[in-house]
Formats: sequence, structure tokens, C-alpha cells
Amino acid sequence: MNHATRRSIVSFAVVLALAAGSAAAQAPKLAPVPEPAKPRITILATGGTIAGAQPKPGEAGYKSGSFSVDALIQAVPGIRDLATVSGEQIANIGSQNMNDAVWIKLARRVNELQGSAEVDGIVITHGTDTMEETGYFLDLVVKGEKPVVLVGSMRPATAISADGPMNLYNATAVAADRIARGRGVLVVMNDEIHYARETTKTNSTSLQTFASPNRGLAGIVNFGKARFYSPPVPKHTSGSAFAGSVPNALPTVFIVYAHANVGKEEVDAALAAGAKGIVLAGVGDGNATDPMIDALAAAAKKGVVVVRSSRVGSGTVARNVELDDDKLGFVAALELNPQKARVLLQQALSKTKDVKAIQKYFEEY
Repeated sequence: MNHATRRSIVSFAVVLALAAGSAAAQAPKLAPVPEPAKPRITILATGGTIAGAQPKPGEAGYKSGSFSVDALIQAVPGIRDLATVSGEQIANIGSQNMNDAVWIKLARRVNELQGSAEVDGIVITHGTDTMEETGYFLDLVVKGEKPVVLVGSMRPATAISADGPMNLYNATAVAADRIARGRGVLVVMNDEIHYARETTKTNSTSLQTFASPNRGLAGIVNFGKARFYSPPVPKHTSGSAFAGSVPNALPTVFIVYAHANVGKEEVDAALAAGAKGIVLAGVGDGNATDPMIDALAAAAKKGVVVVRSSRVGSGTVARNVELDDDKLGFVAALELNPQKARVLLQQALSKTKDVKAIQKYFEEY
């Protein structure tokens, strides 16, 4: 390359640089790109062990519902990095005292939030004792696609290595995840995601207490990162015939428990208390002693809807297998355990008393 050519290349480079500088000076300055808005999550608190306090550090006993929702949120480092979080106190009780009035209040508030443009997901703090029942109730009556996630803990907030903060962090992450939309009501505990319809409490003290014995986990969540497995099959939330309809009161339904040598006294007591429906927590495949079955059959003939479930904890109570349900006028609970069969029967009775129609609900939900 001769000197003349080299000088031309250098001169051209200088011209390009000057032109680029001039263009940059004349170009309008672009506004910085805003970061994506965080999901907006409302936490509805109902009490439970997650808000519990011990009289003294290290003691096994504690009082449920000792802390407010704001205190729970403040105890979770990084939760506001996941979402814009706000809290509301719906109740502050141990879940052994959960009742229809709180269910109705909670369901109506969840449905209001489902219709709000200011909310992207809902988390509900709850005691573990009846979490599966509240979750399934909401799964039937909530109308909307926004995630609804129940969460609790097995250790009180003041315990050494309390599990509540991590559970609440993960529950918030799941509620903030768009992939959780439309999956029905979820339960998040101990790094696992369960469908409310499937899960049940299986251990009185272990952190690994919730299991979904028939259909398995909905997914897992590790340090705020959710990973879902298969979607739910039974009808739920917006696909439910009960969605958006929360009555002022729920029909009276009792569970009677079968065991060796049981008589008809439990059935008689349920009828005397005004039962509209009775769920049998039966032995094996939803069976019981002859005196109890006879009493239930007599109740069915009087218009009380009787549902056969099992105390076993998993499996299916099939129709017309151990007992002739057609002849006796019974409904088979299929996969639903007694406590969830009671929840669905309450909703079914709000629509009909027809046994065949109610059996179809149990097949679909």
C-alpha cells in the first residue's frame, strides 16, 4: 500500500468519525426504557400457625394468629423484589376454627380481586389443619383465571428455623407467575405446589405434611422459581357450575365415621341436628357395619343425600362395587376424601337434591 492510499484511508476514517459525532449530537435523546412493572399480589391473611407465636422460645405450644399480615410480609426478605405486595386481614384464627362465615367472606373477597384490574394474583395465609377444605371450597366458587395460592407453615413464626417465611416467599412467586393462571386454586408448602382439589394433610408435625396421593404434584418451586407439571383435569374455578355464586349460608352436611362395631348413633345425631346431607367416612371402599348402612339408607329414603367416601386416605370409592348404590340411593365420592366430599356436597345441594345429578358433580369435580 503506497503513502497516498494510506493517507486516503486515514482521511476517510476521520470523516466518518466526525460525521458520526455530528449525527449523534443532532439525534434526539431517547428516554430510558422503563423496567417491566412488577406483578401486583394481594395477600389475604386468615391466621394459622404461620402467624403463630410461642409463649417461650423453643416451646412446642403456640397461639395461632398472633401476628398481622403486615408483620408476616415484613418477615420475608426479598418478597418485594418478586411483586408489589399488599395485605388484608380477613380473619386471625387457628384453622381448626375455620367456619362457613369466614369461607363466605374470603370467597367474596377473592372474587372481587379476580375482577380488579389492580391485582394480578392472590395469596391466602391459612392454618394447615383445614387448608385443603378451604382450598377446595375456593376451587369450586372462585370465578377468574388469576392465580389463587394458599400457604401456611408447620412451625410458628417464633420457632427456630420457622418455615413460614420461605413458604410465603414461594407462594408469592407462584401467584406472580403467569403460568399459574387458569390452573385452579393451589397450595404451596415446603417447595411443592399442589392442586387444592388433590392435596391433603398427612402428618401432624412434619414439614413434609401435604401430599397429593391420587394424581400427584402440580409442580415444584425452588427459591421463587416455579416449575409446573401436568394441568388439572377436574372442573374448577371459572369452569365450575358454582363459580361466582357464594350464598349467604351453606347447607348442613355432616361426616359420620365408620369403625369396628359402630352403630347408627352418629347417623341419628346428624339427622337430629338437621342434616341435609351426610358423608360416610367408610372403611375400605366406603363401607360400614350393617346397622350404620341401614340407618344411612333410611335417611336417603327421607331425602337426605348420602355420599360414600373412605377414611383410608387415597384411592377411589367406586359406585356399585361393595354396596348397591342404585338400590340404596347413595352417591359414590370417587377420589374425594370425606372432608372434600362434604365441601362438594354442600355446593351440590345448593343446586339440586337429585342423587343422579349430584353423582355427576362428583364425577366432574
